[in-house]
Amino acid sequence: MEYIPVLEQDTDDWIKNVIREKEIAPFLTNGCDFIDDSEIEKLLKKHKKPEKQNIRRIIQKALTIQRLEPEETAALLNVEDAGLLKEMFGAAGKIKRKVYDNRIVTFAPLYLSNLCVNDCLYCSFRKNNSAQKRRQLTLKETEEETKALISTGHRRIIVVYGEHPSSDINYMTDTINTIYSTKVRHGGIRRVNVNAAPMNIEDLKKLKKTGIGTYQVFQETYHHKTYEKVHPSGIKSDYRWRLYALHRAQKAGIDDVAIGALFGLYDWKFEVMGLLYHTIDLEKHFGIGPHTISFPRLEPAANTPFNKQSKYKVSDDDFKKLIAVLRLSVPYCGMIITARETAKMRRECLKLGITQTDASTKIGIGAYSERSNKQEGERQQFILGDTRELDEVIGEFAQMGYITSFCTAGYRCGRTGKCIMEMLKKGEEKWFCKMNAVLTFREWLDDYASDATKKKGEIIIKKEINEIKKEKPAVFKKFMAQYAKIVNGHRDIYF
Repeated sequence: MEYIPVLEQDTDDWIKNVIREKEIAPFLTNGCDFIDDSEIEKLLKKHKKPEKQNIRRIIQKALTIQRLEPEETAALLNVEDAGLLKEMFGAAGKIKRKVYDNRIVTFAPLYLSNLCVNDCLYCSFRKNNSAQKRRQLTLKETEEETKALISTGHRRIIVVYGEHPSSDINYMTDTINTIYSTKVRHGGIRRVNVNAAPMNIEDLKKLKKTGIGTYQVFQETYHHKTYEKVHPSGIKSDYRWRLYALHRAQKAGIDDVAIGALFGLYDWKFEVMGLLYHTIDLEKHFGIGPHTISFPRLEPAANTPFNKQSKYKVSDDDFKKLIAVLRLSVPYCGMIITARETAKMRRECLKLGITQTDASTKIGIGAYSERSNKQEGERQQFILGDTRELDEVIGEFAQMGYITSFCTAGYRCGRTGKCIMEMLKKGEEKWFCKMNAVLTFREWLDDYASDATKKKGEIIIKKEINEIKKEKPAVFKKFMAQYAKIVNGHRDIYF
């Protein structure tokens, strides 16, 4: 099926019919949304000079895997004492190991379209960027991109769409179904997560039926005035339609949702508070917050001068601090660092509570199968900091003592939403994940790894098996039977 470009007049008509106010109203409180700018600023000011004793109390609370309150998070954000920061960083690492163990989940983003009706000042995909080469993948091209990703060993991807009538729910479901049905010698993509524009509940129900994993929408900035400034036109200029996108997703039955902010648009401390308030409101209405939180930093993009002019750019030290604060504030939540960051920065941040990252990332439309960097700046959204191949990244993780997990078992065993959050809070999920990580890592090492990476991986595999034997003797025999099947060529086996 070929997708025909939509006429400008049809686009204008489509925009008028997208936003449904009646799907926002039920979540408002006295006509107000859950982000009170003045309240956030007041809390940050009130806790400008936090007491050491209070910070240590807050750290201890986080170590019990309890979500922090806004006042507590505001205090952590204002810590400047080097000794206390070191304690916070150490606690962040402990929490990650307690909840998620030493696993790192890898994925790849697959950009399917860069047509967009919005005019976001920081994005090279914006409607009025004449330098951008516009393109939308056909289903055949989607299949070729998927094959290229599978051939490197990826099993989990996130598909990314521009907001445009050509990329409507029908295009989304068709491309997702194409991805799932595409197979190469060792298998296919087992889980498709989605980064797409806010949708209405009816369309979200259709999206759920495709069998997606997580639905991801970033607010970009939670500060109302800044949001209005950087989103001058298009559907995205409606703050609340975007703010409640994941509430509608939960209403539609998608219980794995993901939030994020683009750090560099406004004060990073405010944005961390916004992410916390977003988590709290989702928990208030649905009993569960986001499955993951992302915190990309503003990066240079083709013909996008705004990104160089921003006065809110986040330093490396502040970036590491905000990651640690988020890990302490929402200790049971997954945290994603992206290939926007350099390899060095990603290595440093892994110790602060990161659970997921992308690898071998290409963000040009059609960039995986075409394997060309020609005019890449004209077809990608921003400039990447780490473009290493998956094998090299995994080898580095193994060298650092991390096991790379390709597991998607939770989605297929019903360990999503409330179920997985409760298990994470109790420290139970990490053992399912550890066993499945070993099984899927064994698969990947045998099918895709270079000799150098496989050698490093074997050391991690041996260590993990010994830990399972020691800590979970009741299921060890069953686990080893599954492991033996993997060694003998069986695939996609999981607990």
